[in-house]
Amino acid sequence: MNKLLTLSTLALSLAAAYPAFAQTAELDPVVVTAERTRQTTFDAAAAITAITREVIDSGGFQVNLSEALNRVPGISVLNRQNYAQDLQLSIRGFGSRSTFGIRGVRLIVDGIPASMPDGQGQASTIALGSAQRIEVLRGPLAQLYGNAAGGVVQVFSGTDATVPTAEVMLAAGPWEQNKVGLKFGHNGERDSVVVDAMRYATNGWRDHSQAERTQFNAKWEHVIDAASTISVVANSFDQPLSKDPAGLTRAQFEADPRQVAAIVKAQDASKVVNQQQIGSVYERRLTDATTLTSRVYVGYRNLYNKLSVPPTAPPQTSITGSGGTIDFARSFMGLGVQLAHQIRLDGERVARLTGGLEHDRSKEDRQGYINDAGVQGALKRDELNTVRSTDVYAQAAYDLLPTLTATAGVRSSKVKFASDDRFIIPAVPPSTAENPDDSGGQDYSATNPVLGLTFRASPSLHLYGNVGRGFETPTFTELSYRPGGLTGLNTDLKASRSRHAEVGAKWKIASGHRLDVAVFDISTQDEIVTDTNTGGRSTFKNAGRTSRRGGELMYTGQFAESLRGTLSLTALRARFDESFVSGSGATAVTIPAGNRLPGTPDRSAFAELVWAPKAAWGGFNAAAEVIHTGKLYVNDANTDAAPAVTLLNLRAGFSQKFGAWTLKQLLRVDNVNDKIYAGSVIVNDANSRFFEPALPRNWMVAFTAKHEFR
Repeated sequence: MNKLLTLSTLALSLAAAYPAFAQTAELDPVVVTAERTRQTTFDAAAAITAITREVIDSGGFQVNLSEALNRVPGISVLNRQNYAQDLQLSIRGFGSRSTFGIRGVRLIVDGIPASMPDGQGQASTIALGSAQRIEVLRGPLAQLYGNAAGGVVQVFSGTDATVPTAEVMLAAGPWEQNKVGLKFGHNGERDSVVVDAMRYATNGWRDHSQAERTQFNAKWEHVIDAASTISVVANSFDQPLSKDPAGLTRAQFEADPRQVAAIVKAQDASKVVNQQQIGSVYERRLTDATTLTSRVYVGYRNLYNKLSVPPTAPPQTSITGSGGTIDFARSFMGLGVQLAHQIRLDGERVARLTGGLEHDRSKEDRQGYINDAGVQGALKRDELNTVRSTDVYAQAAYDLLPTLTATAGVRSSKVKFASDDRFIIPAVPPSTAENPDDSGGQDYSATNPVLGLTFRASPSLHLYGNVGRGFETPTFTELSYRPGGLTGLNTDLKASRSRHAEVGAKWKIASGHRLDVAVFDISTQDEIVTDTNTGGRSTFKNAGRTSRRGGELMYTGQFAESLRGTLSLTALRARFDESFVSGSGATAVTIPAGNRLPGTPDRSAFAELVWAPKAAWGGFNAAAEVIHTGKLYVNDANTDAAPAVTLLNLRAGFSQKFGAWTLKQLLRVDNVNDKIYAGSVIVNDANSRFFEPALPRNWMVAFTAKHEFR
């Protein structure tokens, strides 16, 4: 904490020392996530951060969200260096328990949900090559996005090209990392289009970590008339190769962080996945004060996943087992409609009203098979799973005074789970072994209100406070198994419910200098935690109360025409407030009150200094980044932890323009101080293989050529 305070004091001192320089960095990008209407980040009555295209371009290969979001306070994006399991992403501690995929945080891309109705999503399908802006919303207002909205990450595709422009990107790095990207974009008078395709491959730093993926994303936006627009988004994701190196025990990690457990290779742990999706958003201005927005989408996802479950593990071999190989085909769809209306009051005061209806559904045809040394064996699981969510929401912002605005909102959510079991084995005497029909369902519902106040103390200082309630249902994976070896859905598992409160300030200290600060307090009842974890099968239960308290700070400053900086700090105290028992029988463990929630760093920091002289040869620019991540506990019992780490990253870029051509070169060196550390942890791993090693010192070089067709 002392280190964070020192960095904060240094940033404010620099801001005071350079108050008079003109602003060249964009401090007030337009966002839509907070009130679902267009406004600047400074005017939004919530903790919200927008990441621009410039940041994405300089972050690296443009493959992982961690490249761009590591500067956002309140969010932890840990790169597992494992393309079979996706990133570990959490906001204010929500989502940290996930061992694969994204949970507890809502993902939205171009107005289309990238999270399923049960709250689980994948960040790997987001095409960063065509992302124009990324918004991260924290705090109570995120609850108005429904189930599992501990926070919201929203991505918008687009281009700033005013003439037809084609672009090619070539990038390379160690361990046979290579990427080829192609992009076309044009913003016309009535049509805007961006098309992005890329292929990325790596042989992996660790053994058994090879990966290959191709991605395509296209967005077309058309102005139908003066009052209406329509956009169509289509994307495809194909990952035919992603070996899973899994985690390491403490002893294995310290002996050789590049190694892989023998059972992982023996079972050929890996994943193959492909996904296609298309959606459309239609917006029409009914009157000068009223706007109608609607969306519809449909998609398909296929996954074949071989787990490192030993071939003799009971959940794989028993008659009621699920197997060590997962094979599913999932279809998903949704639609929504929203009406926004603005009422002009006396003087400068207005009232902004927003209401809508959303319905989303996913249907999954899932099978499980024995994994016999990487070869698919006998069928052990066969079911059809369906999740439906229906939500109604309303939000209002009312100017009590020209300088004081009240915000109120409510969202009513219903989430329905249903499972049709098709793997039924009757008992045949004299044997009593059987696998009964485990078909069934489970419903959850909640109505969550949000209230807030914003005080515009001056044109350069805005203060706000929000309170609200939220809820998070189990995902289908968490519902799938009952404790004690029993079959069928775990209908005893309840949704967790939380109360959120935050106060914050946004201050334009001087021209080109801005400071955002937020303090939050979150209390959760019935936190969903791991109960048992054996042979690849995890069961879950509800703990008692947990709390998440902390603060966030983000400073951006233009110190001189060619020098700017960014500083973000996060302090998080995430604790179990009540003791509970995990497991049963001889394996039962009492988790005492006061233990840290695993996977949540108690502090994190990002600092960046960018030097971009306008008259430099070849468009030279350079930057230094310092990234600090606090200690990460590996399990609920807090028996071990990945130590805190501080990294130094350096980058240098060049840019040249020759007529219609623009050439750019980028060189990054990450982990310059060559730290050997665990970049993330697998929470509550059954085999104590908690630690996921991060890359040592590594580099990337990229070349981009852009041509404008004038």
